[in-house]
Amino acid sequence: MLSLLTSFLTAAALLQGPAVKPQPATIAKPAPAPPIPWSATRRLTVADFQGHPGPSDRLAALTSADIKSNAACRDFVFSATVQATFDPNTSWFQNPKLASEALLRHEQLHFDITEAYARLMRQKLAAFAAKADCNKLQPAFNNVTKAVYAEWDKEQNRYDQETGHGLNAARQAYWEKQTQLKLEQLKPFAVQ
Repeated sequence: MLSLLTSFLTAAALLQGPAVKPQPATIAKPAPAPPIPWSATRRLTVADFQGHPGPSDRLAALTSADIKSNAACRDFVFSATVQATFDPNTSWFQNPKLASEALLRHEQLHFDITEAYARLMRQKLAAFAAKADCNKLQPAFNNVTKAVYAEWDKEQNRYDQETGHGLNAARQAYWEKQTQLKLEQLKPFAVQ
Protein backbone atom coordinates (compact mmCIF):
# COMPACT_ATOMS: atom_id res chain seq x y z
CA MET A 1 0.00 0.00 0.00
CA LEU A 2 2.89 2.34 0.81
CA SER A 3 4.31 1.88 -2.67
CA LEU A 4 0.96 2.68 -4.30
CA LEU A 5 0.60 5.81 -2.13
CA THR A 6 4.18 6.90 -2.95
CA SER A 7 3.55 6.38 -6.66
CA PHE A 8 0.30 8.36 -6.44
CA LEU A 9 2.02 11.29 -4.62
CA THR A 10 4.93 11.27 -7.07
CA ALA A 11 2.53 11.34 -10.03
CA ALA A 12 0.54 14.19 -8.45
CA ALA A 13 3.73 16.18 -7.89
CA LEU A 14 4.83 15.67 -11.50
CA LEU A 15 1.45 16.85 -12.79
CA GLN A 16 1.66 20.02 -10.70
CA GLY A 17 5.08 20.96 -12.09
CA PRO A 18 8.08 22.20 -10.14
CA ALA A 19 7.49 23.80 -6.78
CA VAL A 20 7.39 27.58 -6.89
CA LYS A 21 9.88 29.17 -4.58
CA PRO A 22 8.63 32.24 -2.78
CA GLN A 23 10.24 35.41 -4.12
CA PRO A 24 11.63 37.99 -1.73
CA ALA A 25 9.58 41.14 -1.54
CA THR A 26 10.89 43.85 -3.85
CA ILE A 27 10.78 47.49 -3.00
CA ALA A 28 9.44 49.51 -5.89
CA LYS A 29 11.82 52.24 -6.99
CA PRO A 30 10.20 55.56 -7.68
CA ALA A 31 9.96 56.41 -11.34
CA PRO A 32 12.73 58.72 -12.52
CA ALA A 33 11.77 62.38 -12.66
CA PRO A 34 11.19 63.67 -16.19
CA PRO A 35 13.56 66.25 -17.65
CA ILE A 36 12.64 69.86 -16.87
CA PRO A 37 12.49 72.11 -19.94
CA TRP A 38 14.07 75.55 -19.54
CA SER A 39 11.58 78.31 -18.78
CA ALA A 40 12.04 82.01 -18.10
CA THR A 41 9.34 81.77 -15.43
CA ARG A 42 10.44 78.60 -13.65
CA ARG A 43 13.71 78.74 -11.73
CA LEU A 44 15.40 75.65 -10.36
CA THR A 45 14.88 74.77 -6.70
CA VAL A 46 16.95 72.65 -4.34
CA ALA A 47 14.22 69.97 -4.59
CA ASP A 48 14.92 69.64 -8.34
CA PHE A 49 18.37 68.21 -7.59
CA GLN A 50 17.41 64.58 -6.89
CA GLY A 51 20.62 62.82 -7.84
CA HIS A 52 23.40 61.79 -5.48
CA PRO A 53 27.11 62.56 -5.76
CA GLY A 54 29.57 59.73 -6.08
CA PRO A 55 32.06 59.05 -3.30
CA SER A 56 34.85 60.85 -5.18
CA ASP A 57 32.79 63.93 -6.17
CA ARG A 58 34.29 67.01 -4.52
CA LEU A 59 32.07 69.73 -6.03
CA ALA A 60 29.35 71.33 -3.91
CA ALA A 61 26.79 70.70 -6.67
CA LEU A 62 26.34 69.46 -10.21
CA THR A 63 23.82 70.57 -12.82
CA SER A 64 23.12 68.03 -15.53
CA ALA A 65 21.68 70.00 -18.43
CA ASP A 66 21.36 69.04 -22.07
CA ILE A 67 20.44 70.44 -25.45
CA LYS A 68 18.18 67.96 -27.21
CA SER A 69 17.96 68.40 -30.97
CA ASN A 70 16.16 66.58 -33.78
CA ALA A 71 15.77 67.21 -37.47
CA ALA A 72 13.54 65.79 -40.17
CA CYS A 73 12.49 66.32 -43.75
CA ARG A 74 8.87 65.83 -44.78
CA ASP A 75 8.08 66.26 -48.44
CA PHE A 76 11.55 67.79 -48.79
CA VAL A 77 10.80 70.46 -46.17
CA PHE A 78 13.34 70.68 -43.35
CA SER A 79 12.22 71.08 -39.73
CA ALA A 80 14.12 70.92 -36.46
CA THR A 81 13.39 70.99 -32.73
CA VAL A 82 15.83 72.12 -30.06
CA GLN A 83 15.18 72.12 -26.33
CA ALA A 84 17.31 72.91 -23.28
CA THR A 85 16.55 70.48 -20.45
CA PHE A 86 17.64 69.86 -16.87
CA ASP A 87 17.93 66.27 -15.60
CA PRO A 88 16.84 66.09 -11.93
CA ASN A 89 18.00 62.47 -11.63
CA THR A 90 21.68 63.19 -12.31
CA SER A 91 21.84 66.70 -10.80
CA TRP A 92 22.79 66.97 -7.14
CA PHE A 93 23.92 69.00 -4.18
CA GLN A 94 26.61 67.55 -1.93
CA ASN A 95 24.47 68.59 1.06
CA PRO A 96 21.03 69.93 0.04
CA LYS A 97 20.32 71.24 3.56
CA LEU A 98 23.36 73.53 3.33
CA ALA A 99 22.77 74.70 -0.26
CA SER A 100 22.98 78.50 -0.31
CA GLU A 101 21.06 80.87 -2.57
CA ALA A 102 24.38 81.80 -4.19
CA LEU A 103 25.10 78.15 -5.03
CA LEU A 104 21.59 77.65 -6.40
CA ARG A 105 22.01 80.81 -8.55
CA HIS A 106 25.32 79.45 -9.86
CA GLU A 107 23.67 76.16 -10.83
CA GLN A 108 20.69 78.00 -12.39
CA LEU A 109 23.11 79.94 -14.56
CA HIS A 110 24.51 76.66 -15.93
CA PHE A 111 20.96 75.95 -17.09
CA ASP A 112 20.56 79.50 -18.45
CA ILE A 113 23.79 79.13 -20.44
CA THR A 114 22.37 75.89 -21.83
CA GLU A 115 19.26 77.78 -22.98
CA ALA A 116 21.41 80.48 -24.59
CA TYR A 117 23.19 77.81 -26.64
CA ALA A 118 19.88 76.11 -27.48
CA ARG A 119 18.75 79.46 -28.90
CA LEU A 120 22.02 79.80 -30.78
CA MET A 121 21.45 76.34 -32.25
CA ARG A 122 17.90 77.31 -33.30
CA GLN A 123 19.35 80.42 -34.97
CA LYS A 124 21.93 78.37 -36.88
CA LEU A 125 19.33 75.76 -37.86
CA ALA A 126 16.99 78.49 -39.15
CA ALA A 127 19.77 79.63 -41.50
CA PHE A 128 20.57 76.01 -42.32
CA ALA A 129 16.91 75.33 -43.26
CA ALA A 130 17.11 77.78 -46.16
CA LYS A 131 19.77 75.69 -47.89
CA ALA A 132 19.12 72.23 -46.39
CA ASP A 133 19.42 69.33 -48.81
CA CYS A 134 17.05 66.67 -47.52
CA ASN A 135 18.99 64.00 -49.40
CA LYS A 136 22.08 64.77 -47.31
CA LEU A 137 20.33 65.89 -44.12
CA GLN A 138 22.01 63.89 -41.37
CA PRO A 139 25.68 64.68 -42.02
CA ALA A 140 24.98 68.39 -42.52
CA PHE A 141 22.72 68.57 -39.44
CA ASN A 142 25.38 66.81 -37.37
CA ASN A 143 28.03 69.32 -38.47
CA VAL A 144 25.89 72.29 -37.40
CA THR A 145 24.88 70.82 -34.04
CA LYS A 146 28.35 69.42 -33.24
CA ALA A 147 29.87 72.90 -33.55
CA VAL A 148 27.28 74.40 -31.16
CA TYR A 149 27.71 71.56 -28.66
CA ALA A 150 31.49 72.15 -28.64
CA GLU A 151 31.05 75.92 -28.04
CA TRP A 152 28.52 75.23 -25.27
CA ASP A 153 30.86 72.81 -23.51
CA LYS A 154 33.73 75.34 -23.64
CA GLU A 155 31.47 78.07 -22.28
CA GLN A 156 30.29 75.91 -19.35
CA ASN A 157 33.89 75.11 -18.42
CA ARG A 158 34.98 78.74 -18.78
CA TYR A 159 32.07 79.82 -16.55
CA ASP A 160 33.13 77.48 -13.75
CA GLN A 161 36.78 78.42 -14.13
CA GLU A 162 36.23 82.20 -14.16
CA THR A 163 33.77 82.19 -11.25
CA GLY A 164 35.64 79.61 -9.17
CA HIS A 165 32.47 77.47 -9.31
CA GLY A 166 30.50 80.49 -8.08
CA LEU A 167 32.81 81.43 -5.20
CA ASN A 168 34.02 84.63 -6.89
CA ALA A 169 30.96 86.87 -6.36
CA ALA A 170 32.13 89.65 -8.69
CA ARG A 171 32.77 87.26 -11.59
CA GLN A 172 29.51 85.42 -10.85
CA ALA A 173 27.60 88.73 -11.11
CA TYR A 174 29.41 89.50 -14.38
CA TRP A 175 28.44 86.11 -15.84
CA GLU A 176 24.83 86.53 -14.72
CA LYS A 177 24.63 89.89 -16.49
CA GLN A 178 26.34 88.63 -19.66
CA THR A 179 24.16 85.52 -19.86
CA GLN A 180 20.98 87.58 -19.46
CA LEU A 181 22.18 89.86 -22.29
CA LYS A 182 22.87 86.84 -24.49
CA LEU A 183 19.41 85.41 -23.75
CA GLU A 184 17.85 88.78 -24.62
CA GLN A 185 19.84 89.05 -27.87
CA LEU A 186 18.70 85.56 -28.88
CA LYS A 187 15.09 86.08 -27.75
CA PRO A 188 13.75 85.70 -31.33
CA PHE A 189 14.98 82.08 -31.10
CA ALA A 190 13.31 81.27 -27.78
CA VAL A 191 10.68 78.52 -27.76
CA GLN A 192 7.31 80.22 -28.01
